[in-house]
Amino acid sequence: HKLFRPTFGGIVHRSQLTRIVGGGAGGLELATKLGKRYRKRDNIEVTLVDRSHSHLWKPLLHEVAAGTLNSNEDELSYLAHAHWNGYQFRLGAFKDLDRHRKTITIAASSDAEGSEYIPERILPYDTLVIAIGSVTNDFAVDGITRHCSFLDARDEADVFHQHLVQTCYLANAQSEPVRPGQLHIAIAGAGATGVELAAELDYSITALVGFGLDKINIKRDLWIHLIEGSDRVLPELPERVSSATHALLDQLGITVHTGELVTEATAEGFHTRSGEFIAAEIKVWAAGIKAPSVCAGLVGLETNPLDQLVVRSSLQTTRDDDIFALSDCAACPMGKKGQLVPPRAQAAHQQASLAARSIERRLRGGNLPEYVYKDFGSLINLSEHSAIGNLMGNFLGSKPTNIPIEG
Repeated sequence: HKLFRPTFGGIVHRSQLTRIVGGGAGGLELATKLGKRYRKRDNIEVTLVDRSHSHLWKPLLHEVAAGTLNSNEDELSYLAHAHWNGYQFRLGAFKDLDRHRKTITIAASSDAEGSEYIPERILPYDTLVIAIGSVTNDFAVDGITRHCSFLDARDEADVFHQHLVQTCYLANAQSEPVRPGQLHIAIAGAGATGVELAAELDYSITALVGFGLDKINIKRDLWIHLIEGSDRVLPELPERVSSATHALLDQLGITVHTGELVTEATAEGFHTRSGEFIAAEIKVWAAGIKAPSVCAGLVGLETNPLDQLVVRSSLQTTRDDDIFALSDCAACPMGKKGQLVPPRAQAAHQQASLAARSIERRLRGGNLPEYVYKDFGSLINLSEHSAIGNLMGNFLGSKPTNIPIEG
């Protein structure tokens, strides 16, 4: 991988190769910043690698699943974006890493029929940034992978929406009455994704049935359940935000089950530790995250029980200074109590900004800055109904404030 290019003075030097794996919020922002910074430099090459052709902001996937967002209109082509912002794009999933040879392996790409159209490739690097985000953690609960939908990627959100619409059309066309639980939706996990999905589904299904599915009785046949293992919804946010959100969900007619741990999923619904059975033939699992399994297989790098890559406050991995990790796939320290930076888009944005400065300093031989998480607050979007959250958090010493926005 030792590429040499002449400078204007005739001195030959090696190109510096920065590879960014993962085009989510953090990886895409970092590639953009570095691409713009070095687009006119012959000796610095910035490459973004992602398994998809285009980017869709992950916090919008619940709207795609509910059918209130057209993913084709909101997607961003990586190839076009790379062209306009001075970096290169390579299509393919991150498969492996050879730290000694300083190369990464990109898996082969296949079409919908399973035919390979791009072979497996190996790319060299000088600086590697792993920003491949997270996937849903099923916690090895029986039946989850067989009977639940996940919303980790755009294609999963599209598939869920198609299934939802088909199920409603079938219920409207069948000769027999809608059976109990047939059109019940149960969402396991009342974090931001679960709460926003529940509200979005309440809005979209009401509209869908109102368009002419006249054999479906919304009050009798349709039911949305939101299940949370802790004692309140949005457990990661301030309690007053949680209480206000719970009240709004009650107003929408969404049944909230708190303090209920799912122990099994079946085709008919969820079983919980308390012995309750929640009937629902449409199920979504949004109860936790972990890093993609490829992280745990990277030889020589430290990972935690959630397969996240353990990093220092510089965002460098603990065992290799040439490898950075950011966003949800990184276990980044926060404070002195062993806490980790929360998996939020604002953290990915902050880390991408710091990583851009760090890589610039590395190229100049300077010391790297340390990342300090700043909580700018959170806003929960309850579809067309309302929004609530705390803005600014404890930033600059100000107190968190609930901001209900009626829509």
